[in-house]
Amino acid sequence: MATEPSIRARAWPLFDHIVATAAPQGNHSNPWEIGPSGKLRYAPDFRTLTLLLGVPLYLKAATQSGVPALALDVWLSYELRRAGFDPNAIWPRPVPPRVLPTTVVKLLEDLPVRDRAQLEARINARASISGVTSSSANILGKNYIKQVDVVMSDWSTGPEVLISTKRMDSSYGKNAPNRIEESYGDAKNLRLRHPLAALGFVFGLRSEILTKEPLTAEWLADLLAKLGREDDAYHATCLVMMEYSDSVAVADGGEDVPATVIPEPGVEAGQDGEASGEQAAAESELGRIVASLPSVKILDVSDELSPGRFLAVMVDRVLGATPVTMHREARRRRAAL
Repeated sequence: MATEPSIRARAWPLFDHIVATAAPQGNHSNPWEIGPSGKLRYAPDFRTLTLLLGVPLYLKAATQSGVPALALDVWLSYELRRAGFDPNAIWPRPVPPRVLPTTVVKLLEDLPVRDRAQLEARINARASISGVTSSSANILGKNYIKQVDVVMSDWSTGPEVLISTKRMDSSYGKNAPNRIEESYGDAKNLRLRHPLAALGFVFGLRSEILTKEPLTAEWLADLLAKLGREDDAYHATCLVMMEYSDSVAVADGGEDVPATVIPEPGVEAGQDGEASGEQAAAESELGRIVASLPSVKILDVSDELSPGRFLAVMVDRVLGATPVTMHREARRRRAAL
């Protein structure tokens, strides 16, 4: 008897569809613009973020499933690609496997078509291959290995971007201290082994905290800002304040909606004609679901914790720590205006 796909497995095709629609054929918009003050600034794609944040609400995915925080991970990796960095070096990737070293990608690109197809099929047939593919990135810090949510890395450079994400949609006073304590420890562990990497922390928070627990909200924002100022912590921190209706809120326990099984890209579906027909049907169904996702709004926060400033700091940190001969597209995009 076939098992029903997990919430995470059902979320990935929706995430991938949203990101692919935002960047048709891998063509990403330039995030840099001239602001009202006449200065260059990073303009995040908030429309794509709100769609991604609607996916866990549609799936009624509880925090414990990891899908609500995964929406932030997918968006941040998408923004790093918008900034002009090598898409193959950024994890999670917009296609499975989510973590695949650039050396393997280059090997696949260099193989004859037939050999490449066979190797890709072998890679995609397994959830993970030790030392080659994975669903998450594990990075050695000073004292212990840490799962990092968003990573940009290459064999020749080592980690260049390390971003941790947390999300809290309820039980604010109960959970907030634990989240902050974890973030402090993670920052020091990673910073001490990778001092040149751009180290960031993004916290997703439901806006109801502003009325239900305003003192906790003020305390959290203050600590997040301080985390981004200390010499041995993060280079930048970010607060994503999410507003959505109580009618689509998910209790901590969560519940399943009837499963719509849509295969991830790369899953074999029989003969070519059959596969293309099924893929078209899947894309149509994905489009229908995305069009009806619950509405999410991103509220303004202080400039110090804003997503635009955070992403600008991450990009500038990478470009400032590497020779001008590297990350040419990212440099071109920033200098285009």
